[in-house]
Amino acid sequence: MELTNRTDDYLAFKVKTTSPKKYCVRPNSGIVPPRSTSSVVVTMQALKQAPPDMQCKDKFLVQSAVVTEGTAVKDITGEMFKKESGNVVDEVRLKVVYVQPPRPPSPVREGSEEGSSPRPSWSDGANINYQDATRESDEPPLSSVSAQGTI
Repeated sequence: MELTNRTDDYLAFKVKTTSPKKYCVRPNSGIVPPRSTSSVVVTMQALKQAPPDMQCKDKFLVQSAVVTEGTAVKDITGEMFKKESGNVVDEVRLKVVYVQPPRPPSPVREGSEEGSSPRPSWSDGANINYQDATRESDEPPLSSVSAQGTI
């Protein structure tokens, strides 16, 4: 994921998921300086097999809040992202969608000779697309989350 700060403020962010044992998010919190971007890598634990209906109910929540210049990552607390505390918090919700991996090429090369060993096949993997970002507030966004990607 690419987190883009289009403001003149420093933004703290925190990424949460409905399935924390299934995904590794690095970094799961951080600071995005004004007018810059920050990359977040989401890695899904391997599935024993794909779900038969390819449906997934997993979601991610990306929260951001304005912080002062000089705020360190170690200073980011959960309190910063609580609206009840009077903080302005921007939230983007992302749904996980499974897609079929592309078909691997045939393991036998064209024109290969009988008896020669075939090319190794590609391993089966799962791609995850993030889509349907929704916002919780009518306020203009503090930041923009570009969340098109596969892992």
